[in-house]
Amino acid sequence: MNHRLPTAALAVALSTTLLTACGSSGGSGAESGGDSASSASSSSAGTAAGFPRSVKHAAGTAELKSRPQRVVVLDSGELDDVTLLGITPVGAVSPHMKTEGGFPNYLKDKVKDTKDVGPMNEPNLELIASLKPDLILSSKVRHAKVYSQLNAIAPTVLAETTGFPWKENLALYAQALGKEDEAKKALADYEARAKKLGEEIKAKFNGTVPTASVVRFVAGPTRLYAKSSYSGVVLKDVGLARPASQDVEQNIVEISAEQINQADADLLFVTTADDPTKTKESEVQQTPVWQGLNAVKNNKVFNVPDETWMSGIGVQAADAMLVDIAKAAGVDAPK
Repeated sequence: MNHRLPTAALAVALSTTLLTACGSSGGSGAESGGDSASSASSSSAGTAAGFPRSVKHAAGTAELKSRPQRVVVLDSGELDDVTLLGITPVGAVSPHMKTEGGFPNYLKDKVKDTKDVGPMNEPNLELIASLKPDLILSSKVRHAKVYSQLNAIAPTVLAETTGFPWKENLALYAQALGKEDEAKKALADYEARAKKLGEEIKAKFNGTVPTASVVRFVAGPTRLYAKSSYSGVVLKDVGLARPASQDVEQNIVEISAEQINQADADLLFVTTADDPTKTKESEVQQTPVWQGLNAVKNNKVFNVPDETWMSGIGVQAADAMLVDIAKAAGVDAPK
């Protein structure tokens, strides 16, 4: 079902929301919301917290009159980011490869009151409007085509893309939420944990750095995740080396079953996107090439959650990855 409303119809449907929202990117953040005592109090609190403020983003500039309270997020990285910062979004979408729906298990305790406004590829605009958000977060790569419609509902902040620039995206969203300090501290704490883990792994391996490979089975060619990917950034933060096939400035490298030897490494991490029967996982792992991998023969293949290693794209998912990496390397997970 197509949930994209014509502009005129959307304007009528959202009239109530627009009256109560913080404003769109075309409005002035310095405008008064009214002369009542409650409005004055809200304005004072907003100013004290650094609002009103303008937030430049990949699709324009968002004008935020006060600190957002009702946030809608339209991708899994944004969901990780806002819950990291102590916000329960009023609306969110599930990971785009999770066809059965549902939010990530690793965040389930933080999204109990969050409404599913998906699917991600075509979010339900009417439902989003009914939630009366005062901020919507996503990226151009996901929702550039419906940016104007989203921005008519509430100020919308879009990052350029998802994946490898996840740290920059966190900083952008934190600016829109007025939580820059919290984001900086959370990121610095994570990076310290990643560095400590890397040092412990290096010591465990007698001063050498083991190689780590990431394989994802999807509906289509099997993927190797290289340096310019979310998981690639996390592995770099830990300080692990990459096999030649993944030691490149790319997001993914697609390979055939016969090329799976390119995945070999000291530690081989495997994820499966959604329904395993739609992937080539079984086919690949039955080949002599797979069976001949050193990682397979040395029992160094580790199945890890797709929702953290691929879809998480945030500090909380990265912390879960650190636990998986520590277990694979035989060291204690960082605290």
